[in-house]
Amino acid sequence: MEKLKDHARELIDTFKGSDYIYGPGCLDQIGGLVAPFGSRALLITNLDRRDPNSYAAIIDSLSSAGVEVTGQTASSPPNTPREDVLRMRQAVLDTQPDFVLAASGGSGIDAAKAAVVLADLGGEFDEYFGTGKVTEKIQDSGRTMRPCIGLQTASGSSAHLTKYSNITDLAAHQKKLIVDDAIIPPRCLFDYSLTATMSPDFTLDGAFDGISHCLEVYYGAPPEIIDLAEDIALSGMELTLAYLERSLIAPLDLEAREALGLAADLGGYAVMVGGTNGGHLTSFSLVDILSHGRACAIMNPYYTVFFAPAIQRHLKKLAGLLLHYDLIASGVAALSGRELGEAVAQGLMAFGRRVGYPTHLKEVPGMTEAHISRALEAAKNPQLDMKLKNMPVPLSAGLVDEYMGPILEAAYTKDLSLIRSMASD
Repeated sequence: MEKLKDHARELIDTFKGSDYIYGPGCLDQIGGLVAPFGSRALLITNLDRRDPNSYAAIIDSLSSAGVEVTGQTASSPPNTPREDVLRMRQAVLDTQPDFVLAASGGSGIDAAKAAVVLADLGGEFDEYFGTGKVTEKIQDSGRTMRPCIGLQTASGSSAHLTKYSNITDLAAHQKKLIVDDAIIPPRCLFDYSLTATMSPDFTLDGAFDGISHCLEVYYGAPPEIIDLAEDIALSGMELTLAYLERSLIAPLDLEAREALGLAADLGGYAVMVGGTNGGHLTSFSLVDILSHGRACAIMNPYYTVFFAPAIQRHLKKLAGLLLHYDLIASGVAALSGRELGEAVAQGLMAFGRRVGYPTHLKEVPGMTEAHISRALEAAKNPQLDMKLKNMPVPLSAGLVDEYMGPILEAAYTKDLSLIRSMASD
């Protein structure tokens, strides 16, 4: 396993270089990392309440580097509600820092990214949902944005590494995306030992979010990036398969926590190489009943069956990996077509069951047919069109009901036979 971890580090270093400090015990380097951006910071965090010792280490490191915390506001709860983004925007406007430092899990970092966009560029959320809208506003207005630095505290979304900011309208129970290179944190830090305080459920949700990043990007990778995407995805997934159960049994096991941190970071690398698709798209409409990672974990096996005719290379590789961890039978590798897709889907679900995760939507308290209708309508929204295009079997809005509808029904009933394959229609 050390060889696999070393390879993961090589991939991450290729991805981020000296802009990223990571690994257990690196928290005290945050001051030197951010000092080039100025001497006045707005700190967005809940660590002062959740982990006072880590909070004190951050403050001491900033102070030693000549950085003053001129303002502080709380982080965001899961799924990044709009209201928290607006609160953070006001904090930016009130304190006028040189830069923002978000010491938080993924939702807080996502919120901080969006808050800086709204504070420095003005406007409303809907102006920025979709791809490249922030850059367009910068070019049209001539304005600039102050840096937003990500100090990650949880293994999962890898928001500290990426161009994504997920924002939720709680009233509509719908999540949407800002996707833009302009919101990538210019520098970031992740001390993996901070994740030892993650609860079992939070650990599971983060791990499956990372798996979903790897899996979905791998499925949708075009020929010019398939080799790199495969390397990233299989490495990240194997680290999770090997160490997730161990981290649940022994939460303070830093070797396991480091492995999950590396896996999550590889998921972040994956989404910067390619894009997520079906599982993530559906998850955005289930925010009122499921965590993001849990929603993706439930949906991806069903999308695997739908994609199967287009991803035979991927499924063969995944079958070998799942076999190594006793999640599928030895004869699966000889299968092909839809049969291979169904076998790999069952292997993914077997891993979910092994760690106590739900594998179909009917198991989820509060799940209704209305959620399926909402997910289908959201998939037709042009602001989420990139997810349809990222699929290895791309869909247009006009095909959503015909093909995505049966996928969702299959995930609700656990009946894979409901899924229609476009290649055979």
